[in-house]
Amino acid sequence: MLAIYGSSRENGNSEKLASYVLKDINHSAFHLREMIIKPITDQRHDEHGFQPVKDDFDSIIEAFLKADAVVFVTPLYWYGMSGSMKDFFDRWSQALRDERYSFKENAKGKKAYVVVAGGDSPKLKALPLIQQFHYIFGFVGMEFEGYVIGEANAPDDIVKDTKAIREAEVMNDMIKHKNR
Repeated sequence: MLAIYGSSRENGNSEKLASYVLKDINHSAFHLREMIIKPITDQRHDEHGFQPVKDDFDSIIEAFLKADAVVFVTPLYWYGMSGSMKDFFDRWSQALRDERYSFKENAKGKKAYVVVAGGDSPKLKALPLIQQFHYIFGFVGMEFEGYVIGEANAPDDIVKDTKAIREAEVMNDMIKHKNR
């Protein structure tokens, strides 16, 4: 299992909520705030296509393609995923055309989970983001297994959302059951 964290804040609410999902589950993790992922330069229609980019994207994609399941963790920033998470997904356009990866073939069938935390009625206002993840996963053939949305704004607010914590614990049980 792989966890990809999009928060710009260490130990933020989305990460804390994800800790309930990932409790006692063997996984590796990438914190995008610690990585350099350059924004995409769209070269899909250029004569020579995408050119190599010197950043950390390839190392994350290589781990992603080896994982059987991935938990995507992001705060709700302006009713969408974090900028670092968006840059990561935008670069999938490049990975889809990179002959080293057979990206779509290797992404197909992977299990995907999403964890989101934010303020301002996130259980409603994060639903378009959940739909966006659904479309992304569908495009590459991943299986969207579920999501948890927590309400939290200030540091450590997530502990007040006991419903989201229970949902995260249920997801944890579900993941453990599927990996038996």
